[in-house]
Amino acid sequence: MTSSTFDPSFDPVWWLPEGHSQTVWRKLKPQPEVQQQRQRIELDDGDFLDLDWANQTALADDSKPIVFIVHGLCGCSKSAYILSLQQLLTARGYASVALNFRGCSGEVNRLAKAYHSGVTEDLNEAFQKLAALHAGRDFAFVGYSLGANVLLKWLGETEVYESVKKAVAVSTPFSLAYCSRSMLKGLSQFYGKFFLRKLLRDVKQKRAYFEATGNASQLEIIASLGELDSISTIWEFDDKVTAPLHGFLDAEDYYDQCSSIGYIKNISTETLLIQSRNDPLIPPSSTPEVDSLADNLHLQLSDNGGHVGFVSAKQKQWLEHRIINFLGTG
Repeated sequence: MTSSTFDPSFDPVWWLPEGHSQTVWRKLKPQPEVQQQRQRIELDDGDFLDLDWANQTALADDSKPIVFIVHGLCGCSKSAYILSLQQLLTARGYASVALNFRGCSGEVNRLAKAYHSGVTEDLNEAFQKLAALHAGRDFAFVGYSLGANVLLKWLGETEVYESVKKAVAVSTPFSLAYCSRSMLKGLSQFYGKFFLRKLLRDVKQKRAYFEATGNASQLEIIASLGELDSISTIWEFDDKVTAPLHGFLDAEDYYDQCSSIGYIKNISTETLLIQSRNDPLIPPSSTPEVDSLADNLHLQLSDNGGHVGFVSAKQKQWLEHRIINFLGTG
């Protein structure tokens, strides 16, 4: 099936019939090979963000938008879903750039603060500085999971940027409290524990880095979080680490302020929302009703697909083709 005859409906491949297998397979299958070029953005607060470009030579064609990609929790620009999208975009002659949130590029960031599901200030600053470097260029945005929530929140809370033409959000945790609770029970606990191990490792790595470099001010902030080894769930991590580190009262306050469900009504950008009913990380109660969405928000809710899975029986790289066709880059 070619892109010109692409079928946007989704049917899972027979050997990945349910949400967990769809979710895990993307992590297990061979990773695409993509040549990336790194660019560092210096932030106004003294920290930095690393961006990884694919196919920068395509920037010479200013008729095509730059595709800006935002990763999920514990992800990075090397995540399989990002490489897969960049690979296909490169084949179509488009330049794309993947954002690494603070601490996700392989280098410890300079400040104690990290990233979270509502860190729109970093996305906004990265975009503004990139847009200034590429004045007059159009952009399209794609966000996955946590990055999808950040993207939708940003689109709903910021000024309307004329250069942002379209957006796609994949497997969005629209209501963070519901999603955090879902990882407290059943097989979904597996994902919660996986994320928790990586998040705790990152905090400890940052603490060791500040100790080794003699950064007393930032070390004090990390130390003020207290003892972390007793944390056993994502909810506890957000309550004891994410919230105090980023100015929220507690996990509930963080979830309330950062859930994109509260911002999507303000989005004016043409946006595609790709969700699955059998997503093991996002309960159906978290997803907005179709009737509640404005005409510029298009919800594609499949029965199957898992979390950022969508391995199709009909077409290789179904998710990437769906994204590209919506963005008008097919």
